Amino acid sequence: MSSGTFASGRRRAHWPAIAWYVSEDPVFDRSAAQRLKTWGLIFGFWTFLALSYALSGGLASISEGYPPGWLRNLAWNLGNFWLWMALVPLVGWLGRQSAGHGWRRFFAVHVPASLTVALAQMMAHLVAFWYLCGPGRMPEVHTLGQYVHMEFAYSYHLAILTYWIVLVVLRGMESRRRLRDEQLRSALLESQLAQAQLQALRMQLQPHFLFNTLNAISALALADPLQARLMIARLSDFLRLTLEERHAPQVPLARELEFLRCYLDIQQVRFQDRLSTQLDVDDDALRAAVPNLILQPLVENALRHGLLAKAEPGSLQVVGRRDGDELYLRVDDDGLGLPADGANEGIGLTNTRARLAMLFGSDARLELQSRDGGGTRVELRLPFRELAA
Repeated sequence: MSSGTFASGRRRAHWPAIAWYVSEDPVFDRSAAQRLKTWGLIFGFWTFLALSYALSGGLASISEGYPPGWLRNLAWNLGNFWLWMALVPLVGWLGRQSAGHGWRRFFAVHVPASLTVALAQMMAHLVAFWYLCGPGRMPEVHTLGQYVHMEFAYSYHLAILTYWIVLVVLRGMESRRRLRDEQLRSALLESQLAQAQLQALRMQLQPHFLFNTLNAISALALADPLQARLMIARLSDFLRLTLEERHAPQVPLARELEFLRCYLDIQQVRFQDRLSTQLDVDDDALRAAVPNLILQPLVENALRHGLLAKAEPGSLQVVGRRDGDELYLRVDDDGLGLPADGANEGIGLTNTRARLAMLFGSDARLELQSRDGGGTRVELRLPFRELAA
Protein backbone atom coordinates (compact mmCIF):
# COMPACT_ATOMS: atom_id res chain seq x y z
CA MET A 1 0.00 0.00 0.00
CA SER A 2 1.55 3.27 -1.12
CA SER A 3 2.05 6.20 1.19
CA GLY A 4 0.08 8.40 -1.18
CA THR A 5 -2.96 6.15 -1.46
CA PHE A 6 -4.32 7.16 1.92
CA ALA A 7 -2.68 10.57 2.19
CA SER A 8 -6.00 12.21 2.79
CA GLY A 9 -7.02 9.55 5.27
CA ARG A 10 -3.94 10.10 7.36
CA ARG A 11 -4.58 13.80 7.50
CA ARG A 12 -7.28 13.35 10.09
CA ALA A 13 -10.03 15.93 10.07
CA HIS A 14 -9.56 18.32 12.96
CA TRP A 15 -12.88 19.95 12.20
CA PRO A 16 -15.24 20.16 15.19
CA ALA A 17 -18.91 19.43 14.84
CA ILE A 18 -20.00 23.02 14.49
CA ALA A 19 -23.07 22.09 12.50
CA TRP A 20 -23.99 19.32 14.93
CA TYR A 21 -23.87 21.58 17.92
CA VAL A 22 -26.36 23.93 16.29
CA SER A 23 -28.98 21.23 16.69
CA GLU A 24 -28.77 21.58 20.49
CA ASP A 25 -29.63 25.27 20.34
CA PRO A 26 -33.24 25.88 21.50
CA VAL A 27 -33.65 28.43 18.74
CA PHE A 28 -33.60 25.60 16.20
CA ASP A 29 -36.03 23.39 18.10
CA ARG A 30 -39.13 24.87 16.49
CA SER A 31 -40.74 22.13 14.45
CA ALA A 32 -40.14 18.68 13.03
CA ALA A 33 -39.44 20.17 9.62
CA GLN A 34 -36.88 22.54 11.08
CA ARG A 35 -35.17 19.74 12.97
CA LEU A 36 -35.08 17.61 9.83
CA LYS A 37 -33.49 20.48 7.96
CA THR A 38 -30.92 20.93 10.72
CA TRP A 39 -29.98 17.24 10.66
CA GLY A 40 -29.67 17.45 6.91
CA LEU A 41 -27.27 20.36 7.25
CA ILE A 42 -25.24 18.45 9.82
CA PHE A 43 -24.95 15.40 7.59
CA GLY A 44 -24.13 17.56 4.59
CA PHE A 45 -21.43 19.41 6.55
CA TRP A 46 -19.55 16.25 7.50
CA THR A 47 -20.04 14.63 4.10
CA PHE A 48 -18.68 17.73 2.37
CA LEU A 49 -15.54 17.53 4.53
CA ALA A 50 -15.11 13.86 3.64
CA LEU A 51 -15.51 14.55 -0.07
CA SER A 52 -13.03 17.42 0.05
CA TYR A 53 -10.42 15.27 1.82
CA ALA A 54 -11.03 12.36 -0.58
CA LEU A 55 -10.49 14.67 -3.55
CA SER A 56 -7.35 16.10 -1.98
CA GLY A 57 -5.97 12.59 -1.31
CA GLY A 58 -6.68 11.42 -4.84
CA LEU A 59 -4.99 14.41 -6.37
CA ALA A 60 -2.01 13.94 -4.03
CA SER A 61 -1.69 10.31 -5.18
CA ILE A 62 -1.73 11.35 -8.82
CA SER A 63 0.94 13.96 -8.21
CA GLU A 64 3.14 11.24 -6.62
CA GLY A 65 2.66 8.88 -9.57
CA TYR A 66 0.22 6.46 -7.91
CA PRO A 67 -3.33 5.52 -8.97
CA PRO A 68 -5.82 7.86 -7.28
CA GLY A 69 -7.96 5.11 -5.78
CA TRP A 70 -11.01 7.33 -5.62
CA LEU A 71 -13.38 4.79 -4.09
CA ARG A 72 -10.93 3.73 -1.39
CA ASN A 73 -10.13 7.34 -0.56
CA LEU A 74 -13.83 8.14 -0.33
CA ALA A 75 -14.54 5.11 1.86
CA TRP A 76 -11.65 6.00 4.19
CA ASN A 77 -12.68 9.61 4.65
CA LEU A 78 -16.42 8.97 4.90
CA GLY A 79 -15.81 6.40 7.61
CA ASN A 80 -13.50 8.74 9.49
CA PHE A 81 -15.73 11.81 9.34
CA TRP A 82 -19.03 10.03 9.93
CA LEU A 83 -17.63 8.27 13.00
CA TRP A 84 -16.55 11.60 14.48
CA MET A 85 -19.95 13.04 13.60
CA ALA A 86 -21.55 10.24 15.64
CA LEU A 87 -19.16 10.79 18.56
CA VAL A 88 -19.51 14.57 18.83
CA PRO A 89 -22.66 14.41 21.04
CA LEU A 90 -20.71 12.22 23.46
CA VAL A 91 -17.83 14.70 23.52
CA GLY A 92 -20.29 17.54 24.09
CA TRP A 93 -21.96 15.65 26.94
CA LEU A 94 -18.61 14.97 28.60
CA GLY A 95 -17.74 18.64 28.23
CA ARG A 96 -20.92 19.67 30.01
CA GLN A 97 -20.23 17.25 32.87
CA SER A 98 -16.92 18.96 33.62
CA ALA A 99 -18.06 22.53 33.06
CA GLY A 100 -17.85 24.84 36.06
CA HIS A 101 -16.02 22.34 38.31
CA GLY A 102 -12.44 23.56 37.96
CA TRP A 103 -9.43 22.37 36.01
CA ARG A 104 -8.84 19.32 38.20
CA ARG A 105 -12.27 17.91 37.35
CA PHE A 106 -11.80 18.94 33.71
CA PHE A 107 -8.60 16.96 33.23
CA ALA A 108 -9.82 14.08 35.38
CA VAL A 109 -12.75 13.63 33.00
CA HIS A 110 -11.19 14.38 29.65
CA VAL A 111 -7.73 12.80 29.81
CA PRO A 112 -9.11 9.26 30.18
CA ALA A 113 -12.10 10.12 27.97
CA SER A 114 -9.87 11.36 25.15
CA LEU A 115 -7.76 8.19 25.30
CA THR A 116 -10.83 5.96 25.32
CA VAL A 117 -12.92 7.78 22.71
CA ALA A 118 -9.96 8.21 20.36
CA LEU A 119 -9.08 4.51 20.65
CA ALA A 120 -12.70 3.46 20.04
CA GLN A 121 -12.99 5.75 17.00
CA MET A 122 -9.69 4.60 15.52
CA MET A 123 -10.42 0.90 16.04
CA ALA A 124 -13.93 1.17 14.62
CA HIS A 125 -12.60 3.05 11.61
CA LEU A 126 -9.73 0.64 10.89
CA VAL A 127 -11.83 -2.50 11.38
CA ALA A 128 -14.63 -1.21 9.16
CA PHE A 129 -12.16 -0.15 6.47
CA TRP A 130 -10.33 -3.50 6.62
CA TYR A 131 -13.44 -5.58 6.08
CA LEU A 132 -14.96 -3.27 3.49
CA CYS A 133 -11.92 -2.43 1.38
CA GLY A 134 -9.07 -4.73 2.42
CA PRO A 135 -5.57 -3.62 3.41
CA GLY A 136 -4.70 -2.36 -0.06
CA ARG A 137 -1.53 -2.97 -1.99
CA MET A 138 0.67 -4.01 0.93
CA PRO A 139 1.54 -7.71 0.52
CA GLU A 140 3.35 -7.75 3.87
CA VAL A 141 0.05 -7.03 5.65
CA HIS A 142 -1.95 -10.25 5.91
CA THR A 143 -4.00 -9.88 9.09
CA LEU A 144 -6.15 -7.26 10.76
CA GLY A 145 -3.75 -7.20 13.70
CA GLN A 146 -0.83 -6.33 11.45
CA TYR A 147 -2.90 -3.59 9.81
CA VAL A 148 -3.97 -2.09 13.15
CA HIS A 149 -0.41 -2.25 14.47
CA MET A 150 0.86 -0.46 11.37
CA GLU A 151 -1.74 2.31 11.56
CA PHE A 152 -1.79 2.69 15.35
CA ALA A 153 1.23 4.93 15.80
CA TYR A 154 0.03 7.47 13.26
CA SER A 155 -3.73 7.28 13.66
CA TYR A 156 -4.09 7.16 17.43
CA HIS A 157 -2.39 10.42 18.36
CA LEU A 158 -4.32 12.22 15.60
CA ALA A 159 -7.57 10.79 16.97
CA ILE A 160 -6.65 12.08 20.44
CA LEU A 161 -5.84 15.50 18.97
CA THR A 162 -9.15 15.51 17.13
CA TYR A 163 -11.01 14.78 20.39
CA TRP A 164 -9.40 17.78 22.12
CA ILE A 165 -10.04 20.11 19.19
CA VAL A 166 -13.69 19.08 19.07
CA LEU A 167 -13.97 19.52 22.84
CA VAL A 168 -12.39 22.98 22.85
CA VAL A 169 -14.58 24.23 20.02
CA LEU A 170 -17.74 22.81 21.60
CA ARG A 171 -16.93 24.42 24.94
CA GLY A 172 -16.23 27.69 23.16
CA MET A 173 -19.60 27.51 21.43
CA GLU A 174 -21.28 26.65 24.72
CA SER A 175 -19.66 29.64 26.40
CA ARG A 176 -20.73 31.86 23.52
CA ARG A 177 -24.28 30.58 23.78
CA ARG A 178 -24.33 31.13 27.53
CA LEU A 179 -23.02 34.65 27.05
CA ARG A 180 -25.70 35.33 24.44
CA ASP A 181 -28.42 33.96 26.72
CA GLU A 182 -27.10 36.05 29.60
CA GLN A 183 -27.13 39.14 27.40
CA LEU A 184 -30.72 38.38 26.38
CA ARG A 185 -31.73 37.94 30.01
CA SER A 186 -29.98 41.16 30.96
CA ALA A 187 -31.69 43.02 28.12
CA LEU A 188 -35.05 41.60 29.21
CA LEU A 189 -34.45 42.61 32.82
CA GLU A 190 -33.40 46.10 31.74
CA SER A 191 -36.53 46.38 29.61
CA GLN A 192 -38.72 45.24 32.49
CA LEU A 193 -36.98 47.68 34.82
CA ALA A 194 -37.47 50.51 32.35
CA GLN A 195 -41.17 49.65 31.98
CA ALA A 196 -41.56 49.56 35.74
CA GLN A 197 -39.84 52.92 36.08
CA LEU A 198 -41.98 54.43 33.33
CA GLN A 199 -45.09 53.09 35.00
CA ALA A 200 -43.95 54.60 38.29
CA LEU A 201 -43.43 57.96 36.60
CA ARG A 202 -46.91 57.80 35.11
CA MET A 203 -48.36 56.93 38.50
CA GLN A 204 -46.70 60.05 39.88
CA LEU A 205 -48.45 62.18 37.26
CA GLN A 206 -51.94 60.86 37.84
CA PRO A 207 -52.20 61.65 41.58
CA HIS A 208 -50.58 65.04 40.92
CA PHE A 209 -53.23 65.86 38.32
CA LEU A 210 -56.06 64.37 40.37
CA PHE A 211 -55.22 66.39 43.46
CA ASN A 212 -55.25 69.65 41.50
CA THR A 213 -58.53 68.77 39.77
CA LEU A 214 -60.24 67.63 42.97
CA ASN A 215 -59.16 70.83 44.70
CA ALA A 216 -60.76 72.82 41.88
CA ILE A 217 -63.97 70.74 42.13
CA SER A 218 -64.02 71.29 45.88
CA ALA A 219 -63.76 75.04 45.35
CA LEU A 220 -66.68 74.98 42.89
CA ALA A 221 -68.88 72.60 44.87
CA LEU A 222 -70.49 75.40 46.89
CA ALA A 223 -69.92 78.39 44.64
CA ASP A 224 -71.13 76.76 41.42
CA PRO A 225 -72.49 73.21 41.86
CA LEU A 226 -73.44 72.92 38.17
CA GLN A 227 -69.89 73.63 37.06
CA ALA A 228 -68.58 71.24 39.68
CA ARG A 229 -70.76 68.43 38.31
CA LEU A 230 -69.62 69.28 34.78
CA MET A 231 -65.99 69.09 35.87
CA ILE A 232 -66.63 65.71 37.52
CA ALA A 233 -68.11 64.41 34.26
CA ARG A 234 -65.06 65.63 32.31
CA LEU A 235 -62.76 64.06 34.89
CA SER A 236 -64.58 60.75 34.49
CA ASP A 237 -64.03 60.86 30.72
CA PHE A 238 -60.35 61.62 31.20
CA LEU A 239 -59.84 58.75 33.65
CA ARG A 240 -61.64 56.35 31.30
CA LEU A 241 -59.30 57.26 28.44
CA THR A 242 -56.30 56.93 30.73
CA LEU A 243 -57.33 53.46 31.88
CA GLU A 244 -57.85 52.29 28.29
CA GLU A 245 -54.20 53.04 27.51
CA ARG A 246 -52.71 52.26 30.91
CA HIS A 247 -50.36 49.56 29.52
CA ALA A 248 -49.23 51.44 26.41
CA PRO A 249 -45.87 53.19 26.80
CA GLN A 250 -46.49 55.06 23.53
CA VAL A 251 -49.65 56.05 21.68
CA PRO A 252 -50.37 57.85 18.40
CA LEU A 253 -50.35 61.61 18.69
CA ALA A 254 -54.02 61.63 17.66
CA ARG A 255 -54.82 59.55 20.74
CA GLU A 256 -52.71 61.81 22.93
CA LEU A 257 -54.69 64.80 21.65
CA GLU A 258 -57.89 63.10 22.80
CA PHE A 259 -56.45 63.00 26.33
CA LEU A 260 -55.43 66.62 26.03
CA ARG A 261 -58.83 67.81 24.78
CA CYS A 262 -60.50 66.02 27.65
CA TYR A 263 -58.07 67.62 30.10
CA LEU A 264 -58.59 71.07 28.53
CA ASP A 265 -62.36 70.63 28.83
CA ILE A 266 -61.85 70.23 32.57
CA GLN A 267 -59.69 73.34 32.72
CA GLN A 268 -62.12 75.27 30.56
CA VAL A 269 -64.78 74.69 33.19
CA ARG A 270 -62.34 75.92 35.78
CA PHE A 271 -61.06 79.02 33.95
CA GLN A 272 -64.30 79.90 32.09
CA ASP A 273 -63.77 82.89 29.77
CA ARG A 274 -60.29 83.54 31.12
CA LEU A 275 -58.78 80.78 28.94
CA SER A 276 -58.72 80.24 25.19
CA THR A 277 -56.97 77.23 23.66
CA GLN A 278 -55.85 76.26 20.17
CA LEU A 279 -54.57 72.93 18.87
CA ASP A 280 -52.54 73.34 15.67
CA VAL A 281 -51.34 69.89 14.62
CA ASP A 282 -50.56 68.82 11.05
CA ASP A 283 -52.33 65.75 9.70
CA ASP A 284 -49.08 63.96 8.85
CA ALA A 285 -48.05 64.16 12.51
CA LEU A 286 -51.18 62.54 13.94
CA ARG A 287 -49.85 58.99 13.51
CA ALA A 288 -46.55 59.75 15.22
CA ALA A 289 -45.75 57.71 18.34
CA VAL A 290 -45.49 59.76 21.53
CA PRO A 291 -45.17 58.73 25.18
CA ASN A 292 -48.54 58.30 26.81
CA LEU A 293 -49.67 61.48 28.64
CA ILE A 294 -46.64 63.48 27.51
CA LEU A 295 -48.53 66.70 26.69
CA GLN A 296 -50.79 66.89 29.73
CA PRO A 297 -48.06 67.81 32.25
CA LEU A 298 -46.64 70.43 29.85
CA VAL A 299 -50.05 72.04 29.44
CA GLU A 300 -50.74 71.79 33.16
CA ASN A 301 -47.43 73.47 33.88
CA ALA A 302 -48.37 76.35 31.54
CA LEU A 303 -51.76 76.78 33.15
CA ARG A 304 -50.63 76.51 36.73
CA HIS A 305 -47.45 78.61 36.58
CA GLY A 306 -48.28 80.92 33.70
CA LEU A 307 -52.00 81.58 33.43
CA LEU A 308 -53.52 80.85 36.85
CA ALA A 309 -52.03 83.94 38.49
CA LYS A 310 -52.74 86.18 35.51
CA ALA A 311 -55.56 88.68 36.11
CA GLU A 312 -56.59 89.12 32.48
CA PRO A 313 -57.60 86.32 30.06
CA GLY A 314 -54.85 84.17 28.64
CA SER A 315 -54.33 81.85 25.71
CA LEU A 316 -52.62 78.55 25.22
CA GLN A 317 -51.50 76.97 21.94
CA VAL A 318 -50.29 73.44 21.20
CA VAL A 319 -48.40 72.92 17.93
CA GLY A 320 -47.40 69.63 16.32
CA ARG A 321 -45.28 69.25 13.18
CA ARG A 322 -43.18 66.65 11.47
CA ASP A 323 -39.66 68.00 10.97
CA GLY A 324 -37.76 65.45 8.87
CA ASP A 325 -37.01 62.47 11.08
CA GLU A 326 -38.25 64.27 14.19
CA LEU A 327 -41.60 65.11 15.70
CA TYR A 328 -41.77 68.71 16.88
CA LEU A 329 -44.23 69.61 19.64
CA ARG A 330 -44.62 73.03 21.22
CA VAL A 331 -46.74 74.44 24.05
CA ASP A 332 -47.03 78.26 24.15
CA ASP A 333 -48.76 80.40 26.72
CA ASP A 334 -48.97 84.17 27.18
CA GLY A 335 -48.88 83.99 30.95
CA LEU A 336 -46.52 85.56 33.44
CA GLY A 337 -43.45 83.86 31.98
CA LEU A 338 -40.49 82.36 33.73
CA PRO A 339 -39.34 83.76 37.08
CA ALA A 340 -36.37 86.08 37.01
CA ASP A 341 -34.15 83.62 38.87
CA GLY A 342 -34.76 80.87 36.28
CA ALA A 343 -37.30 78.16 35.79
CA ASN A 344 -38.34 76.21 38.80
CA GLU A 345 -39.34 72.90 37.27
CA GLY A 346 -41.97 71.03 39.19
CA ILE A 347 -42.91 67.37 39.14
CA GLY A 348 -44.52 67.62 35.70
CA LEU A 349 -41.48 68.83 33.75
CA THR A 350 -39.02 66.77 35.80
CA ASN A 351 -41.11 63.68 35.24
CA THR A 352 -41.40 64.38 31.52
CA ARG A 353 -37.64 64.78 31.12
CA ALA A 354 -37.06 61.48 32.93
CA ARG A 355 -39.54 59.61 30.72
CA LEU A 356 -38.01 61.02 27.54
CA ALA A 357 -34.52 60.05 28.68
CA MET A 358 -35.61 56.50 29.42
CA LEU A 359 -37.47 56.03 26.14
CA PHE A 360 -35.22 57.89 23.69
CA GLY A 361 -31.97 58.74 25.46
CA SER A 362 -30.21 61.67 23.83
CA ASP A 363 -32.49 61.48 20.76
CA ALA A 364 -35.22 63.48 22.54
CA ARG A 365 -34.95 67.07 23.80
CA LEU A 366 -37.15 69.27 25.96
CA GLU A 367 -36.42 73.00 26.16
CA LEU A 368 -38.13 75.59 28.35
CA GLN A 369 -37.74 79.25 27.43
CA SER A 370 -39.40 82.65 27.59
CA ARG A 371 -41.35 83.93 24.62
CA ASP A 372 -40.43 87.23 23.01
CA GLY A 373 -43.96 88.60 23.42
CA GLY A 374 -44.31 87.39 26.99
CA GLY A 375 -45.20 84.03 28.42
CA THR A 376 -43.45 80.68 28.22
CA ARG A 377 -42.62 78.22 25.47
CA VAL A 378 -41.90 74.52 25.89
CA GLU A 379 -40.40 72.77 22.85
CA LEU A 380 -40.20 69.02 22.55
CA ARG A 381 -38.37 67.04 19.86
CA LEU A 382 -38.34 63.27 19.63
CA PRO A 383 -37.73 60.67 16.90
CA PHE A 384 -40.60 60.36 14.42
CA ARG A 385 -42.11 56.87 14.28
CA GLU A 386 -45.59 56.09 13.10
CA LEU A 387 -48.20 54.12 15.01
CA ALA A 388 -51.68 53.14 13.90
CA ALA A 389 -54.24 55.42 15.44
